[in-house]
Amino acid sequence: MTRVADRQAPPAASLAHLVRDAGLAALVAALLAVPLLGFRLNVSAQGLSLEYRLPWILYAAAAVFAGRLLLSLAARSLWPQVRQRSRGFGARFPSNTNVIVGWVLIGGALVLPWLPFADPRFLSVATLVLIYVMLGWGLNIVVGLAGLLDLGYVAFYAIGAYSFALLSMNFGLSFWICLPLAGILGAFFGILLGFPVLRLRGDYLAIVTLGFGEIIRVILLNWQAVTNGPDGITDIPRPTLFGLSFESPFRGPLHGTGFADFLGVPYSPMQWMFFIYYLILLLALGTTLFAQRMRRLPTGRAWEALREDEIACKSLGMNPVTVKLSAFAIGASFAGLAGCFFAARQGFISPESFTFIESATILAIVVLGGMGSQIGIVLAAMLLVGLPEWFRNLAEYRMIAFGGAMVLIMIWRPGGLLSRRDPTVTLGEGPAESMRPAPAAESPR
Repeated sequence: MTRVADRQAPPAASLAHLVRDAGLAALVAALLAVPLLGFRLNVSAQGLSLEYRLPWILYAAAAVFAGRLLLSLAARSLWPQVRQRSRGFGARFPSNTNVIVGWVLIGGALVLPWLPFADPRFLSVATLVLIYVMLGWGLNIVVGLAGLLDLGYVAFYAIGAYSFALLSMNFGLSFWICLPLAGILGAFFGILLGFPVLRLRGDYLAIVTLGFGEIIRVILLNWQAVTNGPDGITDIPRPTLFGLSFESPFRGPLHGTGFADFLGVPYSPMQWMFFIYYLILLLALGTTLFAQRMRRLPTGRAWEALREDEIACKSLGMNPVTVKLSAFAIGASFAGLAGCFFAARQGFISPESFTFIESATILAIVVLGGMGSQIGIVLAAMLLVGLPEWFRNLAEYRMIAFGGAMVLIMIWRPGGLLSRRDPTVTLGEGPAESMRPAPAAESPR
């Protein structure tokens, strides 16, 4: 027993190595902190002045040294024990864990606006998170299930937004009529993108989809006669509930046609916040239910088979053309629906809202949440979209806090928050096994 314990304990001489490693990390942090934290430009009545902040560099180096040393010590002593104890955790976990967590998240989302801390700013952030959840679920079909790397997904988002804005302002169509039309237009452009990239995969597919997203953005910028160019489109009509408007009675419709007047209650801006929140929640739930249903159909299983091996799909008689086009079309339709809602919520859209950084953010949500995981995308959207908004009070340091949180997440879960997914189809007891004779009992001696 003594020999086994001695063999498992880390050697005492390795402590000096850990200290040297932490010192090297602190040195690198100090060098990086010199241009980032060491200087500050102050603007005053006397003009510009440069402030030197040497203590900030020392604080950054000390924090990195202590953090690196503690992580190394924890990895040497605690991490093997944690991994050993957590090996059987997944086996003890019930098979319907995702269903339970999903219902918990749905229940929390339903009661969220009624909580005491749900002020207008909080509901605005929650609505924005749900928009990215819906976009993440749409891109998850293309990237997570079908394995097609799409870097121009924001183009379909922009198509849905501009389609609602142009149809509502030029032809007087309501939000509820433009919503399915935006999804159909998104699917149509998804098919247009899918045809040229049928034989591409990997990096080449990513480059072509990236170019498609930039083409759409440039068209929105330069086609001023239709899209109003960089000035964008303003005064987009807001959606109504069975003809009842949520506008203020001072600037909205005539008396008797508003939601508050219909119910006989005083007008409050929170009524619009509640309506728009539950509307995007309904759209997001419809998206995930449709995606989950498609995964269990032959089309969804064909997506996953295409992701694993396209040559094996061809050998099994599948047509990769229809599989890819269906993935692009359905994923793009969800982006069109989200874009239509975004335009109705904002009341103003411009090409600056649909840049490449939006596509990168949506793709990061899919990858961080776990490829193909619906619940993981919800958690990743809360971290990638909600976390920077909640850290906004930190001013210029909120991105440092956001980056630190992302580094910790990738260290803890490098394969995504929920990298393990239950199989879509499980093989039960087949006819051959059911007809197999039971083993003969041992004869008494």
